[in-house]
Amino acid sequence: MCGRFAITLPHEAMAHLFNAAPANDLPDVPNFNTCPTTQIHVVQSGERRLLRPMRWGFIPQWYDKPNGGPLLINARAETIAEKPAFREACRSRRCLIPCTGFYEWTKDPDGNRLPWYITRTDGQPMVFAGVWQNWGTGSDQMRTCAMVTVGANAWMQKIHHRMPVILEPETWGKWLGEEGFGAATLMQPSNDDILHCHRVSTKVNSNRANGPDLIKQIHAG
Repeated sequence: MCGRFAITLPHEAMAHLFNAAPANDLPDVPNFNTCPTTQIHVVQSGERRLLRPMRWGFIPQWYDKPNGGPLLINARAETIAEKPAFREACRSRRCLIPCTGFYEWTKDPDGNRLPWYITRTDGQPMVFAGVWQNWGTGSDQMRTCAMVTVGANAWMQKIHHRMPVILEPETWGKWLGEEGFGAATLMQPSNDDILHCHRVSTKVNSNRANGPDLIKQIHAG
């Protein structure tokens, strides 16, 4: 799964990467500790791709308030097409979620949570598969999203049993629905050799922490 990530790309770089028009109200970058329920950068398709903010935390239409049910930050690929919350979005409202790297945790023998920072081995930005949903009406309306996750590849299993769906550039158009059908075939774990990780400070265990020190490698004794 993915419950926290970093995004350090400038808005102009993100817009260029996706050939997307940037919205005027994008979240500030860099953000080294992006947390659920905050606004994140999302690429949505249309007449032209748009880079826009969305709330990380998908809100189904039947919720009477944003916290009217479980917080849905991830959507499981195995059930996304059947789950009432996600099945329509999976068909027609797919999006891309860029990040620089994401965090995952293991535990030591004493039960302490040890954070790891996971990036691509080639140094390129990560792009996660996502789904989105408009919720509310009038001035209360908000756009919300969730990341799609799958069972972890062999490399990731040493840290966690699930991982986000990581899309390669040549698959972005298919996931967005710009190239016809076949998006379901993309909901697979990435190859083992595209990811790298290193231990980082337990400062990131707090959702209030931020700054470049959070992604700096530490050497645990």
